[in-house]
Amino acid sequence: MEQLICKDVSLGYGGSVVSEHVSFAVRKGDYLCIVGENGSGKSTLMKVLLGLMEPLGGQVMWGEGIRPCDIGYLPQHTEAQADFPASVWEVVLSGCVGRSDFRFWAGKEHRRRAEACLKRLEITELKNRPFRCLSGGQRQRVLLARALCAAEKVLLLDEPTAGLDPHAAADFYETVRQLNREEGMTVIMVTHDPAAVRSYADCVLHMGNSSTFFSAEEELCRRRGAEGEREEDHD
Repeated sequence: MEQLICKDVSLGYGGSVVSEHVSFAVRKGDYLCIVGENGSGKSTLMKVLLGLMEPLGGQVMWGEGIRPCDIGYLPQHTEAQADFPASVWEVVLSGCVGRSDFRFWAGKEHRRRAEACLKRLEITELKNRPFRCLSGGQRQRVLLARALCAAEKVLLLDEPTAGLDPHAAADFYETVRQLNREEGMTVIMVTHDPAAVRSYADCVLHMGNSSTFFSAEEELCRRRGAEGEREEDHD
């Protein structure tokens, strides 16, 4: 059953179209990678999925009663994030704001949820440390914990490993893979990392300035099989 359907969506700002005819479907537990050229509308699509922007045309339909505020979101890394003057606990707990029914303080339930997310990502020992003092990899795990406080069904990740060293990036990918494979979390990730696409994606949305197309799981399996055969022939 589809959890998300985008049908002939057009993306842009102020009436200026950056991408059009974007159509794809995501099932519960899928791992969708969004790839493409700079300026092709990838981050704009993320904003539309979050309900922060309206598409210029087409339809975006969430299933299973999912609302934009129920989705965990990890945005692109910025220097402002790295210098955020708060503790790890405060950053993670802030992910519960969308669940607070317009209240801006956290109750016992939200504190329990934040504690569980810290434990889930094995960063409980960082709880009282200043966010700004963490390594890049630690900050991304903290921000992922914050995103998990917002939702358990869907994660939107916008170039989550940009700026990380290879070891930290691999560690982050494995954490997300575990959430996807073992806990059934649906993952929608914008990435420029072809290795991550090959290793983790169930389906891929290719966005370009001139065309956009969607590759489902069956097609990816055929392509991977063909690549494996070519490698064997080369050996």
